[in-house]
Amino acid sequence: MKVGVIGLGLIGGSIAKELKHRGFATKIKGVDLNAANAKAALELGLIDEFAGDGPGSFNLNDLILFLEDIELIIVAIPVDAARKFVPEILDHLSSKQVLMDVGSTKVGICSAVSGRSNRKQFVATHPIAGTENSGPRAAHVGLFEGKIGIVCDAEESSSEALGIVQKIYNMLGMRIIRMDSAQHDQHISYVSHLSHISSFALALTVLDKEKDERLIFNMAGSGFESTVRLAKSSSEMWSPIFQQNKDFLAKALDEYIERLLAFKQDILEKNDNSLKMMMLDANRVRKILDGQDKNEVKLDLIDE
Repeated sequence: MKVGVIGLGLIGGSIAKELKHRGFATKIKGVDLNAANAKAALELGLIDEFAGDGPGSFNLNDLILFLEDIELIIVAIPVDAARKFVPEILDHLSSKQVLMDVGSTKVGICSAVSGRSNRKQFVATHPIAGTENSGPRAAHVGLFEGKIGIVCDAEESSSEALGIVQKIYNMLGMRIIRMDSAQHDQHISYVSHLSHISSFALALTVLDKEKDERLIFNMAGSGFESTVRLAKSSSEMWSPIFQQNKDFLAKALDEYIERLLAFKQDILEKNDNSLKMMMLDANRVRKILDGQDKNEVKLDLIDE
């Protein structure tokens, strides 16, 4: 299959690398407006050629030429750009082409393509995989193994398009579930977006108060390191995500702030029992995560 990847960072680059590694893609054309990323993707063998006049250049005419011999287009760019760009791509698809995105917010993009004549050829997805690193040099085989791939508003996509996406995600070692796009954005605001904001906020708090970088380096334990790991994430990617999911995320933040204030109050008032009860209650999350590691949590998986 001939594949086009728009956005050659960690996710787009890793998918490209996997599809070549597994022999699924006979040819991969890539697009990235960051010229350094595009050049690196070619040097690393993630793609076979650039689309457009060269790395970092791409316009509507380039898009039309790019789509000519491509069977599957994967959009892996920031969610605000995808929301604008995906409808344009859809308008230029032939009846035999399939388009999928991999963004971590889904309401915006699903709304943007609603009612388009080629809507059935688009599949809205979110692979729950990643690291705090970004760019094509962070791409690697195995990133998606054992992870969840979410397909949203599947009833809006054709069975043929869904079949291709499902085949790819199964090939990557992912387990696939389906859900409504709004349901996705609500849940992801808690289990992903909120944790990133927490990490950014903690890092900023420490950097603001601890001016001696040597103290941070020498005194930070594994707990601090693991908690601020996500603060190394790309601002170019995460700022649009927060904006796209602002309503659900604002509610999640309100509830999180309430919890922080409850801890503060119990500490100040020396409510030891209340503190312990909150921490014991929080301990339950470890059992849930361990259950997922052991495949003990039942998922609404679609048939393979």
